[in-house]
Amino acid sequence: MVQDQVEGAAQKVVGKVQDAVGALTGDESIQAEGKVRQAYGNLQQSYGQTVDNVRLAVASQPIQGVLIAAAVGFVLGALWNRDR
Repeated sequence: MVQDQVEGAAQKVVGKVQDAVGALTGDESIQAEGKVRQAYGNLQQSYGQTVDNVRLAVASQPIQGVLIAAAVGFVLGALWNRDR
């Protein structure tokens, strides 16, 4: 979703600023928080891109969309049950 991509990009920018401020001030906790925020931004941006790609695939080829949804559901179910 475009919103996730925009929010992910914003998180990455804020994370880079925090990382830089932490490095300049020598505050390792701020620097670490910036790195975590950057990673979260990357993840959120990738999620948004993946959702867009799946939507395009479903719109152009509905059978493949159903197969993708089933595969994603299977993987999520396997991951969910693995932790229990």
